[in-house]
Amino acid sequence: MLQFDVDANVRNSHGKGAARVLRSKGLTPAVLYGADVDPISLELETKSLTKTLLKINRRNAVIKLDVVEGEKKSTRHVLIKELQTNPINDVLLHADFCEVSLEKPIVLNVPINLIGKAKGVDLGGILEVSMLKVKMRGKILDFPDALNVDISGLAIDEGLTCKDLAVYADMELLADSDAPVVFVADPTRGKVEEEVVEEVKKGKKKA
Repeated sequence: MLQFDVDANVRNSHGKGAARVLRSKGLTPAVLYGADVDPISLELETKSLTKTLLKINRRNAVIKLDVVEGEKKSTRHVLIKELQTNPINDVLLHADFCEVSLEKPIVLNVPINLIGKAKGVDLGGILEVSMLKVKMRGKILDFPDALNVDISGLAIDEGLTCKDLAVYADMELLADSDAPVVFVADPTRGKVEEEVVEEVKKGKKKA
């Protein structure tokens, strides 16, 4: 699992007007949610936070959030819950963080990363991808960034299912083991089926 350090300060100002003032100062308003605590309003340096988000690039990542409130400082481990951006210029407007336990299992969708080019595709086969992410359960720091799947050995009419995914022993895969992940289809099969359908239609018309 990717991990990043981010600094934040508790903010006491609220409302749209206060948020606009923060953004004019190069700060992003945010909220931290936790299971057993009230939400905490935060402000973060926009430039630094944006750089971190670009490194995460929509993948799962644990952020070690160092929260400063006056002379007090606490560390929270969080996931990004939601990001709000300006639809015109994509500037970050607001962030929501969700605090997570390092010891309690949670459920996340893990990206599936296909490696290589199937040999069946080189022979004219059509690559059919059925699954881009798979749901897994485990402790947050045990999650992989992605599940890498080598498809280079797949011939035409061959594929991989969830039981073929390499999952760490301390992680649980929450998907049907027979659920398809990727398959190399025979392009001639569709043509044969179309021809059969056409012949059936012609036979009905003659009858």
